[in-house]
Amino acid sequence: MSLWAKTIIIIGVVLIIIGLVMVFLPKIPILQRLGRLPGDIVVKKGNVTFYFPWVTCIVISIILTLIFSIFRR
Repeated sequence: MSLWAKTIIIIGVVLIIIGLVMVFLPKIPILQRLGRLPGDIVVKKGNVTFYFPWVTCIVISIILTLIFSIFRR
């Protein structure tokens, strides 16, 4: 099997996994709170709401760093 065929298969598998995660993510209780951590910035003025999940970004970054460092070894 050529390199292109393997790459396309891997991309397809990754897209399927991402799709399944997006379907089942709202049903996992601990992940429902992930976007609403203390420290996330929420500004409401009239009909406009600005939301920046600052702490959530940091937590996801730390988790991904740990996962990638484990697989790199």
